[in-house]
Amino acid sequence: MNDVPLAPVTRPRRAAFGFIFATALMNAVSFGIMIPILPNLIKSFVGGDTASASEWNVLFATTWGLMQFFCGPVLGMLSDRLGRRPVLLVSLFGLFVDFLFMAFAPSLAWLYVGRILNGVTAASFSTANAYVADVTTPERRARNFGLIGSAFSFGFLIGPVIGGILGNTDLRLPFKVAAGLTLINWLYGLFILPESLSAERRVKAFDWRRANPVGALAFLRAHGALLGLACVSFLYQLSQNVLPTIFVLYTGYRYGWTPKILGFTFMATGVAGIVVQMFLVGPVVKRIGERGAVLLGASSGAVGFLIYALAPTEWIYLIGVPVFAGIGFIQPGLMGLMTRLVGPTHQGQLQGANQSLMGIAAVIGPLLFGLTFAWSIRHQTTLHLPGLAILISASLLGAALLISLRVARPAPAPIPAE
Repeated sequence: MNDVPLAPVTRPRRAAFGFIFATALMNAVSFGIMIPILPNLIKSFVGGDTASASEWNVLFATTWGLMQFFCGPVLGMLSDRLGRRPVLLVSLFGLFVDFLFMAFAPSLAWLYVGRILNGVTAASFSTANAYVADVTTPERRARNFGLIGSAFSFGFLIGPVIGGILGNTDLRLPFKVAAGLTLINWLYGLFILPESLSAERRVKAFDWRRANPVGALAFLRAHGALLGLACVSFLYQLSQNVLPTIFVLYTGYRYGWTPKILGFTFMATGVAGIVVQMFLVGPVVKRIGERGAVLLGASSGAVGFLIYALAPTEWIYLIGVPVFAGIGFIQPGLMGLMTRLVGPTHQGQLQGANQSLMGIAAVIGPLLFGLTFAWSIRHQTTLHLPGLAILISASLLGAALLISLRVARPAPAPIPAE
């Protein structure tokens, strides 16, 4: 009898950083496409009334933040129990459905439903961070967190350009394209992306006592340094809300910038951020450590915000762009320090807690900075400080810097799994 050759044994793909980087990049591009178009879509539903569109935009943003506040811990714990891949698939599918609502919604009410759904399921960024922690050694985490940040920066760089070009043809077309890209990303996750969390490293049972905002805060309090670092992360996230809230209005009011100038400014800011996150985070962290990266990022962000707030001319404002780009060192340094403080079975819970804090920042930020900007404009003749909201952001990063001096220390040992 002739020997029949055996079929080659196919081994499952081993989870690696490149897989999640590709997912993050595709997700960021699809998300970035909607940035310049969604406000105009909202405006079209309210008869072109800019004030009404702004009010609806704030409602959408705060609702999304509230959904994240309550659902972030649940998704984080689910990723510790079931693995990163299922949660990421749910998150991507929720974004896909949201884009379909944007593309075909006949009214603001339907558009609002889509944003609620996205807020409930949005966990792509936090799950990507947990995935990175799974597949990366502690010494290389800050570098890889920086690369994940660059993927999102790159997406937000080219996404708005694509959205702007498509939006000139049809206001709904960018959302259809974004839905298609998100569907491709979901299929990539379904058929190609491997799981990063092995069965033996998952938590044994889902604990509802921890899967809520109160439980998330209790988890952070379980280690003093972790809570302190979470406070730094919250201040950072809150300060970042000032730019999407008032940037277009502020630069138009103070410098008379046109959409063309704004587009070039977005591009310059995005390129500077990519350079920091992709090429500088690794060498800088290797030289000065994760703590040094956090301090450098907070300092650069505070100084950059000061320049933005006080610059009397647009050229001085633009000097702040490369200075502010240094803020990109904060998140990789923070994530590197925080992920060292917890064991492999709690990385998802940590990222869920961070997502909950991000939700709080997303609720407070638009109200704080939007109302402050409006108040400063109304009192411009006596106050002469249209950049007051940005000064508040600078002070928040100053507070983050002071807290970091105390709490940003290398972790002695991870919290044991319970």
